[in-house]
Amino acid sequence: MSGRPEVSDLVLAIDGGNSKTDVMLVARDGEVLSRVRGIGSPPQTVGMQRGLDTFESLIVEAARQAGYAGTAPFAAHTSAYLAGADLPKEEQFLQEAITARGWSATTTVANDTFALLRAGSPTGAGVAVVCGAGINGVGVAPDGRVHRFPALGRISGDWGGGAHLGSEALWLAVRAEDGRGEPTALLPAIREHFAVPTLLELIERLHFGELSEDVLHELSPLLFRVAGQGDAVAQQVVDRLIDEVSVLATVSLRQLDLTAEPVHVVLGGGVLTGVGPAVIEQVAKRCRAVAPLAEIIVVDPPPVVGAALAGLDVLGADRAAETRLRAGFLAPAKDESAPVDGGAEEAAAV
Repeated sequence: MSGRPEVSDLVLAIDGGNSKTDVMLVARDGEVLSRVRGIGSPPQTVGMQRGLDTFESLIVEAARQAGYAGTAPFAAHTSAYLAGADLPKEEQFLQEAITARGWSATTTVANDTFALLRAGSPTGAGVAVVCGAGINGVGVAPDGRVHRFPALGRISGDWGGGAHLGSEALWLAVRAEDGRGEPTALLPAIREHFAVPTLLELIERLHFGELSEDVLHELSPLLFRVAGQGDAVAQQVVDRLIDEVSVLATVSLRQLDLTAEPVHVVLGGGVLTGVGPAVIEQVAKRCRAVAPLAEIIVVDPPPVVGAALAGLDVLGADRAAETRLRAGFLAPAKDESAPVDGGAEEAAAV
Protein backbone atom coordinates (compact mmCIF):
# COMPACT_ATOMS: atom_id res chain seq x y z
CA MET A 1 0.00 0.00 0.00
CA SER A 2 3.04 2.27 0.38
CA GLY A 3 2.81 5.15 -2.05
CA ARG A 4 -0.74 4.27 -3.07
CA PRO A 5 -3.33 7.08 -3.25
CA GLU A 6 -5.86 7.33 -0.47
CA VAL A 7 -9.27 5.79 -1.13
CA SER A 8 -10.65 9.35 -1.03
CA ASP A 9 -8.69 10.04 -4.23
CA LEU A 10 -10.03 7.09 -6.22
CA VAL A 11 -12.74 6.59 -8.83
CA LEU A 12 -14.44 3.22 -9.21
CA ALA A 13 -15.52 2.97 -12.87
CA ILE A 14 -17.94 0.31 -14.08
CA ASP A 15 -19.05 -0.41 -17.64
CA GLY A 16 -21.79 -3.00 -17.32
CA GLY A 17 -22.54 -4.37 -20.77
CA ASN A 18 -24.83 -7.21 -21.80
CA SER A 19 -22.00 -9.62 -22.54
CA LYS A 20 -19.19 -8.35 -20.29
CA THR A 21 -18.48 -6.10 -17.33
CA ASP A 22 -15.40 -3.89 -17.11
CA VAL A 23 -14.25 -2.47 -13.76
CA MET A 24 -11.40 0.01 -13.29
CA LEU A 25 -9.91 1.65 -10.24
CA VAL A 26 -8.45 5.04 -11.19
CA ALA A 27 -6.56 7.62 -9.15
CA ARG A 28 -7.43 11.31 -9.17
CA ASP A 29 -4.33 11.99 -11.31
CA GLY A 30 -5.60 9.59 -14.00
CA GLU A 31 -3.40 6.61 -13.18
CA VAL A 32 -5.12 3.32 -13.93
CA LEU A 33 -4.45 1.25 -10.83
CA SER A 34 -6.26 -1.89 -11.96
CA ARG A 35 -8.70 -3.17 -14.54
CA VAL A 36 -10.71 -6.38 -14.38
CA ARG A 37 -13.22 -7.86 -16.82
CA GLY A 38 -15.96 -10.34 -16.04
CA ILE A 39 -19.22 -11.70 -17.35
CA GLY A 40 -22.11 -9.48 -18.34
CA SER A 41 -24.60 -9.27 -15.49
CA PRO A 42 -27.16 -6.51 -16.10
CA PRO A 43 -29.21 -6.22 -12.87
CA GLN A 44 -32.39 -5.63 -14.88
CA THR A 45 -31.88 -9.00 -16.59
CA VAL A 46 -30.39 -11.25 -13.91
CA GLY A 47 -31.93 -9.54 -10.86
CA MET A 48 -30.62 -6.73 -8.68
CA GLN A 49 -29.00 -8.95 -6.04
CA ARG A 50 -27.21 -11.22 -8.49
CA GLY A 51 -26.15 -8.36 -10.76
CA LEU A 52 -24.67 -6.24 -7.98
CA ASP A 53 -23.02 -9.30 -6.40
CA THR A 54 -21.27 -9.93 -9.72
CA PHE A 55 -20.16 -6.31 -9.90
CA GLU A 56 -18.91 -6.44 -6.33
CA SER A 57 -16.83 -9.56 -6.90
CA LEU A 58 -15.04 -7.77 -9.75
CA ILE A 59 -14.64 -4.63 -7.64
CA VAL A 60 -13.02 -6.63 -4.84
CA GLU A 61 -10.64 -8.20 -7.37
CA ALA A 62 -9.78 -4.77 -8.81
CA ALA A 63 -9.10 -3.37 -5.34
CA ARG A 64 -6.84 -6.28 -4.41
CA GLN A 65 -4.96 -6.07 -7.70
CA ALA A 66 -4.26 -2.41 -6.92
CA GLY A 67 -2.94 -3.28 -3.46
CA TYR A 68 -5.95 -2.29 -1.37
CA ALA A 69 -8.03 -4.31 1.04
CA GLY A 70 -10.98 -5.91 -0.71
CA THR A 71 -13.52 -4.23 1.54
CA ALA A 72 -15.72 -1.17 1.09
CA PRO A 73 -15.35 1.73 0.70
CA PHE A 74 -13.34 1.20 -2.46
CA ALA A 75 -13.27 4.77 -3.81
CA ALA A 76 -14.50 8.32 -3.32
CA HIS A 77 -16.91 8.02 -6.23
CA THR A 78 -18.54 5.19 -8.15
CA SER A 79 -19.18 5.93 -11.83
CA ALA A 80 -21.40 3.13 -13.14
CA TYR A 81 -22.60 3.19 -16.75
CA LEU A 82 -24.82 0.23 -17.41
CA ALA A 83 -26.52 -1.43 -20.36
CA GLY A 84 -30.21 -1.80 -19.67
CA ALA A 85 -30.41 1.36 -17.57
CA ASP A 86 -32.53 2.76 -20.36
CA LEU A 87 -34.98 4.94 -18.45
CA PRO A 88 -34.34 7.60 -15.79
CA LYS A 89 -36.47 5.56 -13.38
CA GLU A 90 -34.18 2.55 -13.87
CA GLU A 91 -31.12 4.70 -13.32
CA GLN A 92 -32.62 5.95 -10.06
CA PHE A 93 -33.40 2.42 -8.80
CA LEU A 94 -29.87 1.30 -9.62
CA GLN A 95 -28.29 4.35 -8.02
CA GLU A 96 -30.19 3.74 -4.80
CA ALA A 97 -29.20 0.04 -4.77
CA ILE A 98 -25.52 0.74 -5.50
CA THR A 99 -25.38 3.57 -2.96
CA ALA A 100 -26.72 1.17 -0.34
CA ARG A 101 -23.74 -1.12 -0.99
CA GLY A 102 -21.37 1.54 0.37
CA TRP A 103 -18.80 1.16 -2.38
CA SER A 104 -18.03 4.90 -2.24
CA ALA A 105 -19.20 8.17 -0.73
CA THR A 106 -21.00 9.25 -3.90
CA THR A 107 -22.42 7.40 -6.90
CA THR A 108 -23.49 8.17 -10.45
CA VAL A 109 -25.49 5.65 -12.49
CA ALA A 110 -26.40 6.21 -16.13
CA ASN A 111 -26.94 4.33 -19.36
CA ASP A 112 -23.70 3.05 -20.90
CA THR A 113 -24.22 5.17 -24.02
CA PHE A 114 -23.33 8.23 -21.92
CA ALA A 115 -19.98 6.58 -21.13
CA LEU A 116 -19.40 6.09 -24.84
CA LEU A 117 -20.07 9.80 -25.37
CA ARG A 118 -17.62 10.82 -22.64
CA ALA A 119 -15.00 8.43 -24.02
CA GLY A 120 -15.21 10.11 -27.42
CA SER A 121 -15.83 13.70 -26.40
CA PRO A 122 -13.36 15.80 -24.38
CA THR A 123 -16.24 17.71 -22.81
CA GLY A 124 -18.92 15.02 -22.55
CA ALA A 125 -21.12 17.08 -24.87
CA GLY A 126 -22.28 15.90 -28.27
CA VAL A 127 -24.17 12.90 -29.60
CA ALA A 128 -23.37 9.22 -29.27
CA VAL A 129 -24.81 6.17 -31.00
CA VAL A 130 -23.95 2.68 -29.82
CA CYS A 131 -24.67 -0.46 -31.80
CA GLY A 132 -23.52 -3.63 -30.13
CA ALA A 133 -25.87 -6.22 -28.70
CA GLY A 134 -28.56 -3.53 -29.06
CA ILE A 135 -28.78 -0.01 -30.41
CA ASN A 136 -29.21 3.31 -28.64
CA GLY A 137 -28.43 6.99 -28.96
CA VAL A 138 -28.05 9.94 -26.59
CA GLY A 139 -27.22 13.60 -26.86
CA VAL A 140 -25.88 16.11 -24.34
CA ALA A 141 -25.78 19.82 -25.12
CA PRO A 142 -22.98 22.05 -23.79
CA ASP A 143 -25.50 23.60 -21.40
CA GLY A 144 -26.37 20.18 -19.96
CA ARG A 145 -29.65 19.51 -21.78
CA VAL A 146 -30.11 15.82 -22.55
CA HIS A 147 -31.92 14.00 -25.34
CA ARG A 148 -32.32 10.24 -25.20
CA PHE A 149 -34.40 7.33 -26.47
CA PRO A 150 -36.10 4.59 -24.39
CA ALA A 151 -34.12 1.90 -26.26
CA LEU A 152 -36.44 -0.91 -25.16
CA GLY A 153 -36.46 -2.76 -28.47
CA ARG A 154 -39.23 -2.93 -31.01
CA ILE A 155 -41.85 -1.55 -28.58
CA SER A 156 -39.90 1.72 -28.45
CA GLY A 157 -39.28 1.91 -32.19
CA ASP A 158 -35.77 0.44 -32.29
CA TRP A 159 -34.17 -1.44 -35.16
CA GLY A 160 -30.65 -2.82 -35.10
CA GLY A 161 -28.09 -4.40 -32.81
CA GLY A 162 -25.93 -7.45 -33.37
CA ALA A 163 -28.58 -10.07 -32.62
CA HIS A 164 -31.17 -8.28 -34.73
CA LEU A 165 -28.80 -8.00 -37.70
CA GLY A 166 -27.88 -11.66 -37.34
CA SER A 167 -31.53 -12.69 -37.30
CA GLU A 168 -32.15 -10.60 -40.42
CA ALA A 169 -29.27 -12.35 -42.17
CA LEU A 170 -30.64 -15.77 -41.24
CA TRP A 171 -34.19 -14.78 -42.28
CA LEU A 172 -32.99 -13.72 -45.72
CA ALA A 173 -30.87 -16.84 -46.16
CA VAL A 174 -33.69 -19.19 -45.13
CA ARG A 175 -36.04 -17.58 -47.63
CA ALA A 176 -33.40 -17.85 -50.33
CA GLU A 177 -33.02 -21.57 -49.59
CA ASP A 178 -36.73 -22.42 -49.67
CA GLY A 179 -37.60 -20.19 -52.64
CA ARG A 180 -39.59 -17.47 -50.89
CA GLY A 181 -36.82 -14.90 -51.19
CA GLU A 182 -34.17 -13.57 -53.52
CA PRO A 183 -30.92 -15.46 -54.10
CA THR A 184 -28.19 -14.23 -51.79
CA ALA A 185 -24.62 -15.15 -50.90
CA LEU A 186 -25.75 -15.12 -47.28
CA LEU A 187 -27.09 -18.64 -47.84
CA PRO A 188 -23.79 -20.44 -48.56
CA ALA A 189 -21.96 -18.20 -46.09
CA ILE A 190 -24.25 -19.18 -43.20
CA ARG A 191 -24.22 -22.86 -44.19
CA GLU A 192 -20.42 -22.75 -44.13
CA HIS A 193 -20.31 -20.80 -40.87
CA PHE A 194 -22.36 -23.42 -39.02
CA ALA A 195 -21.07 -26.36 -41.06
CA VAL A 196 -24.56 -27.53 -42.04
CA PRO A 197 -25.69 -28.86 -45.44
CA THR A 198 -29.00 -27.01 -45.23
CA LEU A 199 -30.39 -24.25 -43.07
CA LEU A 200 -33.25 -26.53 -42.09
CA GLU A 201 -30.77 -28.41 -39.91
CA LEU A 202 -29.71 -25.13 -38.28
CA ILE A 203 -33.34 -24.11 -37.75
CA GLU A 204 -34.08 -27.44 -36.04
CA ARG A 205 -31.09 -27.02 -33.71
CA LEU A 206 -32.26 -23.54 -32.75
CA HIS A 207 -35.86 -24.68 -32.34
CA PHE A 208 -35.00 -27.60 -30.04
CA GLY A 209 -32.54 -25.57 -27.99
CA GLU A 210 -29.50 -27.48 -29.17
CA LEU A 211 -28.05 -24.09 -30.14
CA SER A 212 -28.67 -20.90 -28.21
CA GLU A 213 -30.11 -18.00 -30.17
CA ASP A 214 -27.08 -16.07 -28.91
CA VAL A 215 -25.23 -17.54 -31.91
CA LEU A 216 -27.14 -15.09 -34.10
CA HIS A 217 -24.67 -12.42 -32.95
CA GLU A 218 -22.06 -14.32 -34.95
CA LEU A 219 -23.91 -13.56 -38.17
CA SER A 220 -23.58 -9.79 -37.83
CA PRO A 221 -19.95 -9.57 -39.06
CA LEU A 222 -20.78 -12.21 -41.68
CA LEU A 223 -23.57 -9.95 -42.96
CA PHE A 224 -21.20 -7.02 -43.43
CA ARG A 225 -18.60 -9.22 -45.10
CA VAL A 226 -21.11 -10.58 -47.62
CA ALA A 227 -22.45 -7.08 -48.31
CA GLY A 228 -18.90 -5.84 -48.85
CA GLN A 229 -18.44 -8.53 -51.49
CA GLY A 230 -21.28 -7.01 -53.50
CA ASP A 231 -24.33 -8.99 -52.40
CA ALA A 232 -27.36 -6.74 -52.98
CA VAL A 233 -29.63 -8.54 -50.49
CA ALA A 234 -27.13 -8.22 -47.64
CA GLN A 235 -26.45 -4.62 -48.62
CA GLN A 236 -30.11 -3.74 -48.11
CA VAL A 237 -29.78 -4.65 -44.42
CA VAL A 238 -26.55 -2.67 -44.12
CA ASP A 239 -28.24 0.32 -45.75
CA ARG A 240 -31.08 0.07 -43.23
CA LEU A 241 -28.57 0.11 -40.37
CA ILE A 242 -26.88 3.18 -41.86
CA ASP A 243 -30.30 4.84 -41.90
CA GLU A 244 -31.02 3.91 -38.29
CA VAL A 245 -27.66 5.05 -36.92
CA SER A 246 -27.90 8.30 -38.86
CA VAL A 247 -31.46 8.96 -37.70
CA LEU A 248 -30.57 8.38 -34.05
CA ALA A 249 -27.74 10.88 -34.34
CA THR A 250 -29.53 13.52 -36.40
CA VAL A 251 -32.71 13.51 -34.31
CA SER A 252 -30.62 14.24 -31.20
CA LEU A 253 -28.67 16.93 -33.06
CA ARG A 254 -31.90 18.65 -34.05
CA GLN A 255 -33.61 18.24 -30.68
CA LEU A 256 -30.65 19.85 -28.89
CA ASP A 257 -30.16 22.61 -31.52
CA LEU A 258 -26.62 21.43 -32.29
CA THR A 259 -26.90 21.62 -36.07
CA ALA A 260 -25.08 24.93 -36.59
CA GLU A 261 -22.05 24.49 -34.33
CA PRO A 262 -19.04 22.20 -34.02
CA VAL A 263 -20.20 18.99 -32.36
CA HIS A 264 -18.85 15.51 -31.73
CA VAL A 265 -20.84 12.55 -33.05
CA VAL A 266 -19.42 9.49 -31.34
CA LEU A 267 -20.02 5.99 -32.71
CA GLY A 268 -19.24 2.80 -30.83
CA GLY A 269 -20.23 -0.72 -29.87
CA GLY A 270 -19.06 -4.00 -31.33
CA VAL A 271 -21.02 -3.60 -34.56
CA LEU A 272 -20.04 -0.03 -35.41
CA THR A 273 -16.38 -0.48 -34.54
CA GLY A 274 -16.19 -3.43 -36.93
CA VAL A 275 -18.17 -2.29 -39.97
CA GLY A 276 -15.30 -0.65 -41.84
CA PRO A 277 -14.85 2.82 -43.33
CA ALA A 278 -17.50 2.60 -46.07
CA VAL A 279 -20.38 2.36 -43.57
CA ILE A 280 -18.92 5.04 -41.30
CA GLU A 281 -18.46 7.38 -44.26
CA GLN A 282 -22.14 7.03 -45.15
CA VAL A 283 -23.20 7.78 -41.59
CA ALA A 284 -20.86 10.78 -41.50
CA LYS A 285 -22.25 12.09 -44.78
CA ARG A 286 -25.82 11.98 -43.47
CA CYS A 287 -24.90 13.56 -40.15
CA ARG A 288 -23.07 16.42 -41.86
CA ALA A 289 -26.05 17.03 -44.10
CA VAL A 290 -27.83 18.07 -40.89
CA ALA A 291 -24.86 19.41 -38.90
CA PRO A 292 -22.11 20.50 -41.34
CA LEU A 293 -19.56 21.10 -38.58
CA ALA A 294 -20.00 17.68 -36.97
CA GLU A 295 -16.90 15.64 -36.25
CA ILE A 296 -17.60 11.91 -36.48
CA ILE A 297 -15.51 9.79 -34.13
CA VAL A 298 -15.43 6.01 -33.91
CA VAL A 299 -14.46 5.36 -30.31
CA ASP A 300 -11.32 3.34 -29.78
CA PRO A 301 -11.12 3.48 -25.96
CA PRO A 302 -13.43 1.03 -24.22
CA PRO A 303 -16.53 2.61 -22.66
CA VAL A 304 -15.16 2.00 -19.14
CA VAL A 305 -12.72 4.81 -19.92
CA GLY A 306 -15.70 7.10 -20.42
CA ALA A 307 -17.09 5.98 -17.06
CA ALA A 308 -13.76 6.74 -15.42
CA LEU A 309 -13.51 10.15 -17.11
CA ALA A 310 -16.99 11.03 -15.88
CA GLY A 311 -15.91 10.02 -12.39
CA LEU A 312 -12.80 12.19 -12.59
CA ASP A 313 -15.05 15.07 -13.63
CA VAL A 314 -16.97 14.60 -10.37
CA LEU A 315 -13.69 14.69 -8.39
CA GLY A 316 -12.64 17.87 -10.19
CA ALA A 317 -9.58 16.30 -11.80
CA ASP A 318 -7.57 18.39 -14.25
CA ARG A 319 -6.98 17.87 -17.97
CA ALA A 320 -3.64 16.20 -17.30
CA ALA A 321 -5.52 13.42 -15.49
CA GLU A 322 -7.63 12.79 -18.59
CA THR A 323 -4.52 12.61 -20.76
CA ARG A 324 -2.90 10.16 -18.38
CA LEU A 325 -5.99 8.00 -18.17
CA ARG A 326 -6.38 7.79 -21.94
CA ALA A 327 -2.77 6.56 -22.14
CA GLY A 328 -3.10 4.20 -19.20
CA PHE A 329 -6.18 2.27 -20.30
CA LEU A 330 -4.21 0.58 -23.06
CA ALA A 331 -3.02 -2.04 -20.58
CA PRO A 332 -5.01 -5.21 -21.33
CA ALA A 333 -7.83 -6.12 -19.00
CA LYS A 334 -7.73 -9.30 -17.01
CA ASP A 335 -10.52 -11.25 -18.70
CA GLU A 336 -12.44 -13.18 -16.07
CA SER A 337 -15.03 -14.28 -18.63
CA ALA A 338 -12.74 -15.82 -21.24
CA PRO A 339 -14.03 -19.29 -22.15
CA VAL A 340 -11.69 -22.07 -21.08
CA ASP A 341 -11.94 -23.74 -24.48
CA GLY A 342 -10.64 -20.67 -26.29
CA GLY A 343 -13.95 -19.93 -28.02
CA ALA A 344 -14.42 -16.56 -29.70
CA GLU A 345 -16.12 -13.70 -27.87
CA GLU A 346 -19.38 -12.43 -29.27
CA ALA A 347 -18.54 -10.30 -32.25
CA ALA A 348 -21.34 -7.90 -31.49
CA ALA A 349 -20.67 -7.41 -27.79
CA VAL A 350 -21.12 -3.96 -26.43
